[in-house]
Amino acid sequence: MSVALLWVVSPNSQLSNCFGFVDSVRDGNPLSVCRERSSMFNCRPKKGRKQKWNACSIHVPEISSMVASTADEIAVSSEEKVYNVVLKQAALVREQLRSSPDLDVNPDIALPGNLGLLSDAYDRCGEVCAEYAKTFYLGTLLMTPERRKAIWAIYVWCRRTDELVDGPNASHITPTALDRWESRLEDVFRGRPFDMLDAALSDTVANYRVDIQPFRDMIEGMRMDLRKSRYKNFDELYLYCYNVAGTVGLMSVPVMGIAPESKASPVSVFDAALALGIANQLTNILRDVGEDARRGRVYLPQDELAQAGLSDDDIFAGKVTDKWRRFLKSQIKRARMFFDKAEKGVTELNAASRWPVYASLLLYRQILDEIEANDYNNFTKRAYVNKAKKIAALPIAYARSLIPRSKKPPLTTL
Repeated sequence: MSVALLWVVSPNSQLSNCFGFVDSVRDGNPLSVCRERSSMFNCRPKKGRKQKWNACSIHVPEISSMVASTADEIAVSSEEKVYNVVLKQAALVREQLRSSPDLDVNPDIALPGNLGLLSDAYDRCGEVCAEYAKTFYLGTLLMTPERRKAIWAIYVWCRRTDELVDGPNASHITPTALDRWESRLEDVFRGRPFDMLDAALSDTVANYRVDIQPFRDMIEGMRMDLRKSRYKNFDELYLYCYNVAGTVGLMSVPVMGIAPESKASPVSVFDAALALGIANQLTNILRDVGEDARRGRVYLPQDELAQAGLSDDDIFAGKVTDKWRRFLKSQIKRARMFFDKAEKGVTELNAASRWPVYASLLLYRQILDEIEANDYNNFTKRAYVNKAKKIAALPIAYARSLIPRSKKPPLTTL
């Protein structure tokens, strides 16, 4: 199923027929290459440049187990585990605000290549964002140049990671390939990028207090897609949604910045960013039920299906019944609760960063409205926000980003 990249992916974006960048995937070796429609992903230095990128480390790191090994760990819910990551990231940002309030000052960093080549890398990231996340890209143009480039770099890494298990080469990806991708991530954070797109991210994480854990967790979400096609309860599903989407919020907040006048704690802002990722992914799941079922996947809590008198067989049959409508109403209600929580945090972001976030929130939430408009038929009808509604949402989101937080009504009233 398609993964919601928090604040960065247009809700109707498709991952089919996209670029590929996995070389020798049958051997589990994710090295960047260019394929059709992917000239923007030419990761080699331009002709005439002497710079060479470091080779990717090929050792396979230990796979960290996601299964609790003690009774105490088993008792910890997914939300509690994720909250520990939130606390760590918030602490880093709090430290950054104390030591360097101006987040747009570029410190000296040790990276291979020269400034011209690094600028080319960021430009390439911007091209990718403009091609595959048009609505969000427009919003990023309001950000300061440094923030804008950094968000593009994060977007590209997230998309490349998602493509590993949901792109044209997904059938050839193995756990070993993901292990090597994680090893390559470690090199990026050490300032040893493999290609120019890695270099943009390496520069970004050197400039901002972005913790590596959310990036690792996103890769773990890709591992979950390789080994799981059912989720026993919402606790399991919550962890999956965090891994594949909530992580992007934790990556992005340090770059987008918290408004200087904000009275909210960094923890509450990160918690809201996490909520938006969960809401977006839950919306993706509800939109794609039929598509996922045709791939033998059910991303719905099994215990809640049983309580509603439903089973996988009902989903594979694809019939809209009163039981199904009642079940979907409860799932939609949950997703909207996460959107409501997320909205409270957007007001605390740096003013220049709010528009793309509001646009994403508004457009994704409208997908839930479309599911209802389709009489809860998400088996054969794909809920989507048409172009006219998208265009109408942009000025609403922009106006919303300018209103002082004390005067803001809920987005649902606009």
